[in-house]
Amino acid sequence: MKTAFITGANKGIGYALAKILGQHGVHVLLGVRNFSRGSQAVATLQAAGVRAVDLVQIDMAAPTAIETAIGQICAEYGDLDLLINNVGTSGREVANRELTVADLQATLQVNFLGVYQLTRGLLPVITENQGTIVNITMPTDANPIWNPLAYKSSKAALNVFTDSLAIDMKQGKLPVSVFGIHPGPTTTDLNDNADYPGFHQPDDVAAKILPYLENGSQHAGEFVEIYPQIRGGE
Repeated sequence: MKTAFITGANKGIGYALAKILGQHGVHVLLGVRNFSRGSQAVATLQAAGVRAVDLVQIDMAAPTAIETAIGQICAEYGDLDLLINNVGTSGREVANRELTVADLQATLQVNFLGVYQLTRGLLPVITENQGTIVNITMPTDANPIWNPLAYKSSKAALNVFTDSLAIDMKQGKLPVSVFGIHPGPTTTDLNDNADYPGFHQPDDVAAKILPYLENGSQHAGEFVEIYPQIRGGE
């Protein structure tokens, strides 16, 4: 791995992945919406021993901002060989039965449509560098403990995209590994920093994800579970 672009990288799992990759000598590009918070993340990463780190401002809710970020990355970071689509919004602000079409569209834009646009835009450079695309996702089977409709719908679409793109790469004999990673229960802003039994901290999750990133070609088409999903009654 030479250069990695990670969305949602100023906190949570994205930040933890940036830190551990950077400490292993990878040039990390932090995909952030808020430049000020991103700058703070850069400073703390540098203090943690990450030497090569840069900001790329991107708003996954805004297609024009995504296109701008794609252009910047292709122009300035031609050695990009790892894309981690990590950013996500829970869509839990509205109860399932009260969701409007606009609510669903807003979550789908960030968690799926934006990911599709970004991945499609960066695919040529990643292909040239024989790289890896990783989508941070989750299983979407029935689960009364975690049941936000908008979020799970967006992740279901993301899972189909992951499978389809992995098959396309294989059938086209293109040198790109595509797979999904389910981190399992992790204490982050997405779940209001829940810290129940069975939950894990981002640094722990990132350490367990790292080997899969280092050996991406061995996991093409897989759905990797770092920690199994907690289900009701288990």
